[in-house]
Amino acid sequence: METPSQHSSTLAISPLIGNRTHDTIRSTPKEANISQQSSLHNSSYNLTPGNVGNISDVSAADRLRLWRHDALMQHHYKTAEYIGDKVLTLTNDPNDAFWLAQVYYNNGDYYRARQLLSRQRLDTTSVSCRYLAALCLMKMEQWDEALDIVGETNPFRNASHKAQNTDGGIKWEASLCFIRGEIYANQNNLERAKECYTEAILVDVKCYEAFDELVRNDMLKPQEEWELLMQLDFSELGDNDEFIHQLYVTRLNKYINQKNQENAHFILKEEYSMTNNSDVIVSRAETLYVQCKFQKCLELCEEVLKEDELNFATLPIYLASLHELRAKNKLYLISHKLAEHYPKKPISWLAVGIYYLAINKIPEARKYFSKASSLNPNFSEAWIGFAHTFAAEGEHDQAIAAYSTASRFFPGSHLPNLFLGMQYLQMGNLTLTSEYLMSSFSICPKDPLLLNEIGVMNYHKGDLSNSEAYLNQALQVSRDIDSDSKSWISINSNLGHVYRRMGLYSKALMCFEEVLRVSKRDPNVYSAIGLVYLKMGDPGKAIQNLHYSLATGTHDPVAHDLLKRALDENLSSKCQEEFFAKTSREALTFSSATKTPLMNRTKHVSKSNTLNDSVDQIATDLINGADSSDEDDDDDAIMDIESD
Repeated sequence: METPSQHSSTLAISPLIGNRTHDTIRSTPKEANISQQSSLHNSSYNLTPGNVGNISDVSAADRLRLWRHDALMQHHYKTAEYIGDKVLTLTNDPNDAFWLAQVYYNNGDYYRARQLLSRQRLDTTSVSCRYLAALCLMKMEQWDEALDIVGETNPFRNASHKAQNTDGGIKWEASLCFIRGEIYANQNNLERAKECYTEAILVDVKCYEAFDELVRNDMLKPQEEWELLMQLDFSELGDNDEFIHQLYVTRLNKYINQKNQENAHFILKEEYSMTNNSDVIVSRAETLYVQCKFQKCLELCEEVLKEDELNFATLPIYLASLHELRAKNKLYLISHKLAEHYPKKPISWLAVGIYYLAINKIPEARKYFSKASSLNPNFSEAWIGFAHTFAAEGEHDQAIAAYSTASRFFPGSHLPNLFLGMQYLQMGNLTLTSEYLMSSFSICPKDPLLLNEIGVMNYHKGDLSNSEAYLNQALQVSRDIDSDSKSWISINSNLGHVYRRMGLYSKALMCFEEVLRVSKRDPNVYSAIGLVYLKMGDPGKAIQNLHYSLATGTHDPVAHDLLKRALDENLSSKCQEEFFAKTSREALTFSSATKTPLMNRTKHVSKSNTLNDSVDQIATDLINGADSSDEDDDDDAIMDIESD
């Protein structure tokens, strides 16, 4: 049985590919074929540079075709158009019409290309011409008409997807599914777009652009990405099957299946010598970014940019690393270079927006993030940055609206829901906080930042046992993905406050000391340690740590209040010690016979925790409008639990 034409590729109709035995510009199963008298059946037309011996043996028409094709390959579009028009007049061959339309398309003459294809109804009788006609309409942003050309569904769905291309190219069916997804994406029908992209890569694993759209735009959840990879048929790639499979693995989400990722990198480096390949390096950089190893991530990105200074696959992770490291000068340089050379690329204005965000010029940053998202509505980084500008100014409603849009556009990403939860947490709406954070958790349960936020949420809800569980889980995940120790600071600090509230003071001190091991000049941690020692009844150590806190953060009113209370408590303790010591000495001078009922009385000392009483009073004063205080029941009044 002859292979259906939708499984063939553009390679089969190139004038430089030899050994063709049939016309591959054939109709869909329900439509008539282009005339079988096409010049594709002329053996002299099957030319490759190696097959051309004596040029005198080539027909006049084929000489013109070679001229046209060489002009097209060398971007001499006027020459290609001029000669292509003459070839078509001489032969009236549909294939020559197709290649002249290709010349028009490459030269930006989309309307002329569309008109040429429709003039002889080639867009209804040929899969390749239909594809090219749809591309022209898409360039003219005539989305509905383009969808009419390719159809709302795959007309070849019932045909065998297992039929392989003999020429090794991409199946037309897969290409049609891909541009159908592009049309739906531009119509904001993202669910249908995802279905079309998925179908395209399932039809032909060589349709990488469909795979890239799914992964880069977070259209699939992390687990769904791995499940899709397991369904792909790499067998038709022959000896390249394992090579391409491992390359695809490196593109997937970095929060899960870390061992598979590491194994893929090892195979590509050791067996295929891909150590210096830019995409493999960028994949490794993405892993380092997830592990919060921003400096190492930046170094790998710069290694790629040294060879290709505006490598677009590298730039998003490079810009994110620069922002995390507050590298303002480098942000300025790269954003200036991008804006100069690629003013129509959304990544250029994303870079400018990140620079302004880094120097705290929020309105300017918002302007450029908006510009980037208008150039590409499916640019997730631009939407997230746009929302961040509102969050930075405390404009919760606008931030929530922008994050909600990002959540709708990028259903496979857990970040928009995470940021929504953080906004609602700042607003004190714990119900919606829980809803969005748990929605984010269902997408990506292995993000330490997310687990930290869920722990913070439970802390505010008073559910200390759940808060402890999630924060400990965040620490464990950080260890599993080998995160930089600096990423543990917030988690350990929050866990210390949870243990403090639970009365587990020794564990609280261990957590705070772990924070100091990494960040030795954090006044809030010293204040927290001072508070713990006060609660443990050791005002001397409390005073020492509160002095450290004030030495690094002199304007902290909390530390001032706590120090005053610690000094009062220390003085009270010393007075009590002196009083009891004096009473004991005087008691030795009296005999038991001379005791009177008055002298025999002992002072009743209350066992209530006077420290806690005073701290509670500070909390009450703070709630009522005092300058600063501490609180036992609601510690957020004195020291906000850290939230990233």
